[in-house]
Amino acid sequence: MNKADLAKKPEAVAAMFDSVAESYDRTNDLLSFGQDRFWRRRVLSEINPQPGQTVLDLAAGTGSSSIVFLKPGVRVIASDFSNGMLAVGKRRHPELEFVFADATKLPFEDESVDAVTISFGLRNVEKPKIALKEMQRVLKPGGKVVICEFSRVTVPVIRNLYGFYLKRVLPSLSRLLAKNSAAYEYLADSILAWPDQKELVGWLSEAGFVAAKYKNASLGVVAIHSARKASN
Repeated sequence: MNKADLAKKPEAVAAMFDSVAESYDRTNDLLSFGQDRFWRRRVLSEINPQPGQTVLDLAAGTGSSSIVFLKPGVRVIASDFSNGMLAVGKRRHPELEFVFADATKLPFEDESVDAVTISFGLRNVEKPKIALKEMQRVLKPGGKVVICEFSRVTVPVIRNLYGFYLKRVLPSLSRLLAKNSAAYEYLADSILAWPDQKELVGWLSEAGFVAAKYKNASLGVVAIHSARKASN
């Protein structure tokens, strides 16, 4: 798979992630120039988990996005639909609870978690709007959703440079660094095909969330969206 297709097949996307599971975290750190750690801290700040709460991290992969939420008294569920990623995650982070799950058919009860988050995974979901409704379903009243995803760069000159990086530089680097370079060609294509910040705010509102908003990070390379489930 090397072209972004928002009608993507879940099985193909899962197989793609299976193939890069062992090297995924290291490669992402290199290709993002270490910015992925900064973005994770921003998400942690938005979630701000408290003792007694349950945080559900979707598209958690190997758990590198989930481990930051682990504090005394906080239950963290790392969920993904790539068995390869989950296998690596269980080995690296045995302290986390890993669950296989399709974001459009979450195997969790209604109103069972305090926060749901997904980092760099919503654009890989076959039907992202259904996934948002599922997040809304499993959240407790007043619960928070936080989405960290690639978005639209806000500065025109930087936007052009970033587009060049995605189209030209990233594929070349991935061929040197990654076992499956096609996965990173897909990454670039999927970023360019993804809706901008304001459209995703609209999707959150359509799914029934309230107070939907976003904050840009790294000049809009990434946007961190947040919203709440209305209190009863």
